[in-house]
Amino acid sequence: MLAIFKREISSFFASPIGYLVIGLFLLLSGLFLWVFKGPFNIFDYGFADLGNFFLLGPWVFLFLIPAITMKGFSEEKKLGTLELLLIKPISTTKVVLGKFWGAFTVCLVAIIPTLIYVFAISALGTTVANYDLGIVIGSYFGLLFLMAAYTAIGLFASSLSDNQIVAFITGIALSFFVFYGFEALATLTTDGSFQETLKSMGAKAHFERIARGIIDTRDVFYFLALTLFFLYLTQQVIKYSLNAKKLGMGILKGIIFLLAINFVGSYLYKRFDLTEDKRYTLSEPAVTASQKFESPLLVDVLLDGSIPPEFTRLRTETVLLLEQFAAENPNIKYNLVDPLADVTRREQTIQDLLQIGLTPASVTIEEEGKVSQELVFPWAMVNHNDQTVKVPLLKNKLGSTAEERINNSVQQLEYAFADAFTKLGIEERKKVVVIKGNGELDDIYIADFLSTIREYYDIGAITLDSIAGNPQQVFDQLKEFDLALVAKPTEPFTDEEKYVMDQFVVNGGKSIWLVDKVTIELDSLFNDEGSNVALQRELNLDDFFFRYGVRVNAELVNDMYNTPIVLATGDGNASQYNPLPWLYHPMIFSKDDHPINKNIEALRLQFANSIDTLPNAYQKTILLRSSPLSRAMGVPQQISLNSIDQAPDASDYEGKGNFALAVLIEGGFNSAFTNRIKPVNIKGASEKGGDNKMLVIADGDIIKNQLRNGRPLELGYDKWTSNTYGNKEFLLNCINYLLDDAGLINIRNKEVSIPLLDPQKIMAQKNKWRLIAIGLPLVLILVFGFLFNYFRKRKYAG
Repeated sequence: MLAIFKREISSFFASPIGYLVIGLFLLLSGLFLWVFKGPFNIFDYGFADLGNFFLLGPWVFLFLIPAITMKGFSEEKKLGTLELLLIKPISTTKVVLGKFWGAFTVCLVAIIPTLIYVFAISALGTTVANYDLGIVIGSYFGLLFLMAAYTAIGLFASSLSDNQIVAFITGIALSFFVFYGFEALATLTTDGSFQETLKSMGAKAHFERIARGIIDTRDVFYFLALTLFFLYLTQQVIKYSLNAKKLGMGILKGIIFLLAINFVGSYLYKRFDLTEDKRYTLSEPAVTASQKFESPLLVDVLLDGSIPPEFTRLRTETVLLLEQFAAENPNIKYNLVDPLADVTRREQTIQDLLQIGLTPASVTIEEEGKVSQELVFPWAMVNHNDQTVKVPLLKNKLGSTAEERINNSVQQLEYAFADAFTKLGIEERKKVVVIKGNGELDDIYIADFLSTIREYYDIGAITLDSIAGNPQQVFDQLKEFDLALVAKPTEPFTDEEKYVMDQFVVNGGKSIWLVDKVTIELDSLFNDEGSNVALQRELNLDDFFFRYGVRVNAELVNDMYNTPIVLATGDGNASQYNPLPWLYHPMIFSKDDHPINKNIEALRLQFANSIDTLPNAYQKTILLRSSPLSRAMGVPQQISLNSIDQAPDASDYEGKGNFALAVLIEGGFNSAFTNRIKPVNIKGASEKGGDNKMLVIADGDIIKNQLRNGRPLELGYDKWTSNTYGNKEFLLNCINYLLDDAGLINIRNKEVSIPLLDPQKIMAQKNKWRLIAIGLPLVLILVFGFLFNYFRKRKYAG
């Protein structure tokens, strides 16, 4: 076998045709990846990985490998040397394996120079070597498996004819069918299960899975079985070409072997995630959420069709994730849908999607000097029985680039789908109570947030002013709830009300306090003077919060990083509405240092106050801070719209910022009324409680949604500027965390990093790396050929 292997290598590289074939492969790969505009261009792709090369590779190898293998047996047959070879003391199997390893080694030589592509994306990344080595290794493994299968198929085609051209064409046809044919057949049926079965019979599905950085033993079994199957068929054709009966039996045995190996592999399998961030390994909470469904659950992903490159990546990552969920629960199925496929109904479809709350992303496309706008609906619809949950796939962050936006989106995909599965699978709900009676926000101003959490929790309301008549009844009612929400109280709490709330907390009830210590509203400035006086608001909660380790200060946070308000300028018909910076509405950027504030959009606060943390035994975590360029202004304070015309002086803010605006308190809570006279007697009152959580936010308007025509808008959406802020997501995370829904929260902690190419490096170094990526592999092959022939001539000359 070794002698045949050496002969195959020598015969290939001794001829200029061999170098021409390999050189053509490297040239075409380089041009498609680094020069030609199209779906394979790495510069247009924008991501620091070789996904495009591994998408292109199988199609180029469809022609390269049959060109290498076509003379394997065809030439032997034509020259009459096959009979001479078979009468030698060597088995047919060793002859076939010798030729196989010879051709496979040639293919290996062809792809080794492509490792230069890895250095190229490493150098062009936003940070050097930011590519995922696990994905690269997995992709090359997948390419090796596919090369082995193509080589075996090519040798089989060569064994069927003494004409090399016929062998070449037959090899291409068989390889194409094995790689793509089954997927093409799958499009002829509408049965989803049958479609997946057909696709799994083709090499494309198995190759793509390995190329993502996932080594699944089922895929390994598939390629090994496929390679051995065609090698066995080749051996049978060479051995029994003149005996149809034995050849038929041999082919039947080969098919049985192929099916048996894959059948065993489908039950005895192991999966290895090679990616550095383990992006293809579902977290335990996500697996738990997906395993609850015993009947079909269908996910429609609205990202099919022709979409911009960055959304293509989002579609790919979404499909990969859904495949993981489907592996955990076969009842989970997915479809790719193009909602705008019907051009005749495009406008009506857009309106229909908008009506059900699916907002599109507008993408600016610049091509050949022409700029156009394209709408994409980055959503998925999860359907189970008669319920449907909308899943936003796109994660916006103010100030982020298109690539960063996709990166953020990929980061939260697992959470988004696990969240949808959780909503559909909730069996036992926890309870949230909205506290009333102290001038809190009207229901219509917290309607959007309440409708959102209603998908997870049962909601009730309790009025505290009834404590004066029956404190025990109110306390007993409160104990039926798991969390109390106090949304912007404006009237003082009595000691009796504070004591009942204190006992709710000590007895294990979680609480969120959204409080304003300063009385001022934006609407109050819309008067003839355009100003008003901000005064301290007395809520009688200072001693209560003090015992839990925080103090809300009666001062306004004035921040140079702020959100705009819209004011009218000009008179009559000449008036215009312009967004203007408003220092008293801070824009808060998350520090991403806690599960609650992980990967959320910027928040909008309005007339926020600062919070001091006080030393005690409880753990305090600052979740939100003002910017470094902010300052606190005491009250009373004249607040005027005319201040917009006065540019702030940055020197007035330096060294004064980073005020705490939201503080999470955790620990074994003791009563704030310990060693004090109790204002009322309550059965079940305690001095000490177990571990608990409380959240204090110094802005009551963080939960307030705007209205349009008397109807609530989405929390975080500003109708005047059309900006959307992360208030709702932040508050939802708060409730999830406080109610120990750690599963969904912990999924947010999972880091998924999508490496990006640096646009500035591409602009500056594009031509250099084109030359290196295309020219250097060709030079290496020429050097290899020179050395190979030099030592070969030297050997035989000696």
